[in-house]
Amino acid sequence: MIHVATVHWNSDRWIPIQLTYLKRNIPGPYRVYAWLNGIANPPLDAFHYACTESVQEHPIKLNILADIIYFDSNRDDDIIMFLDGDAFPIADIERYVREKLQSFPLVAVQRRENDGDRQPHPCFCATTVGFWRRIRGDWKAGHQWQNSTGRWVTDVGGNLLEQLTDANIAWYPMLRTNKKNPHPVFFAIYDDVVYHHTTGFRDAWSRSDHRAFKEARAQLDQAPLGERILKKYAPFARRRHKESLRVLNRRISAEVFARIEKDPEFYREFI
Repeated sequence: MIHVATVHWNSDRWIPIQLTYLKRNIPGPYRVYAWLNGIANPPLDAFHYACTESVQEHPIKLNILADIIYFDSNRDDDIIMFLDGDAFPIADIERYVREKLQSFPLVAVQRRENDGDRQPHPCFCATTVGFWRRIRGDWKAGHQWQNSTGRWVTDVGGNLLEQLTDANIAWYPMLRTNKKNPHPVFFAIYDDVVYHHTTGFRDAWSRSDHRAFKEARAQLDQAPLGERILKKYAPFARRRHKESLRVLNRRISAEVFARIEKDPEFYREFI
């Protein structure tokens, strides 16, 4: 049995899309366990298990869903598949996961495109019930690593990275394989088998956008303007530039979502 743990927050628009792709790309038996807080009239009957409790922290929701799967499963070799609400398989994910788990105890997205992030990311991760129980898997942030910009950072999956590293356990990182990139981080295909929209439940703003904004701000600060004019108008120009980046990301996100709704093979444009 495959047990899929997913989180949808404040919107139900990704639910039918995700469920459709799961049905299409998992040939064998599976169950979906979902956290659905903030959604008006959530479709509880669409899931094997659904929760609407007002827990806010994403990793806590995933940890609780994993605990529920423990009690629901009676086999250590059952598979737990963690999946963001705006992520879904675009190829036979059951065959892919079973092949990888023959050589590695855990397979997960690694978002190196996001300033070299090293941790397993829960937009997609798969392992066995027995392995997750044995390491007492934890999705919370906490453990830090030095990213490609030289900064020490942590994020969801940080503690899981520490657990795997401390136990000297090799895991399989799924890397971005887009041939076309509407954005450096968003709208990602991993190993040609999983799509992650990334902006489905939050503002369309990433570290790469922040870096582009900082570079533009530095150029503005160095512009050959009179000191009085610079102080008066530069803050407005910075805010306007930042908002223009957000607007652009939102527009691209809406366009990609519209294609997802209309074309079940939309992802071929990216691969």
